[in-house]
Amino acid sequence: MTIGHIQIHQQPALIGIQVRPAEQRIEQPQATMDMRQIPAKLSIEQPMGVLEVNQERAWDGLGLANNLEVSSRIYSQAKELALQGVARRMQEGRQLADLAHVKSNPIPEIAKNWRKEGPELPVAGPASIDNVDVSFTPGKVQIEVEEGGVDLRVTPNRPIHDYTPGKAEIYMRQYASVQITPPSIDTML
Repeated sequence: MTIGHIQIHQQPALIGIQVRPAEQRIEQPQATMDMRQIPAKLSIEQPMGVLEVNQERAWDGLGLANNLEVSSRIYSQAKELALQGVARRMQEGRQLADLAHVKSNPIPEIAKNWRKEGPELPVAGPASIDNVDVSFTPGKVQIEVEEGGVDLRVTPNRPIHDYTPGKAEIYMRQYASVQITPPSIDTML
């Protein structure tokens, strides 16, 4: 006698998963820049120079000096001229005192020269090619520099971020099943 077998067929459950991945887009716009050049400033000033010409000694050498200087020059020599005049008068007095011993008469000679002028008084100063003094004082250069630069303003822009989350769809691809097949039993006896 044979014993029948029970046949069991099993089908496992299969789960299906369909995944749509997440999508992400990141964009970084460039920063907004505002740049402005500040120019440097340069200021140069040079006042006029000063030219000084002093020609007092030249005028003095030509005899055209100021009255005070000419008077002072005459006064400084007046004593010597006065002494020369006194010496001349003394000499004339001696000639007159010595009339007895002189062969000629000195009176006509003294009378003839009584209007004779003495030496000229020097009213002019020394003449020279260096009598004019010239001096020049240049103006001082003034330089002012104001530095320039760059005025830079940077504004960063926010990143643009788009995100679409992913999806996972879970479904049953195959349901689990168990199939039991009993043995055929001979019911006839």
